[in-house]
Amino acid sequence: MGEAQYGHRKLLVWQQAVDLTVLVRASTKGFGISDRILRDQILRSAISVASNIAEGSGRGSAKEFVNFLRIARGSLRELDTQVEIAARCDLLALEDAEDLLARCQSISALLSRLIQSLTKKEPENLKA
Repeated sequence: MGEAQYGHRKLLVWQQAVDLTVLVRASTKGFGISDRILRDQILRSAISVASNIAEGSGRGSAKEFVNFLRIARGSLRELDTQVEIAARCDLLALEDAEDLLARCQSISALLSRLIQSLTKKEPENLKA
């Protein structure tokens, strides 16, 4: 694997998003058949966060990367909401939900800092 081609793997935000996805999968294994739709949506949202970070990093421009980081942040907010719903429906243990929500907040902060950093580098290209 060439370093330039797989640079997203070096990003702490991507690493944490992948870890979150693995944790989400483990935390939702106990969902029943009737809760399959919510479980699948939670997992899709988690996968989307890491995937959009990776895809954006390979797009070749800061503007495109920022766009994908914003999409990742949106997916993270979906995940946050779905975890909250699962917790309120007693599908997730309170400790598991709190851990997932804390990780979402941490990743959101990393995404925001990365977006801010990239927009400062090429502000004229990223304002659109």
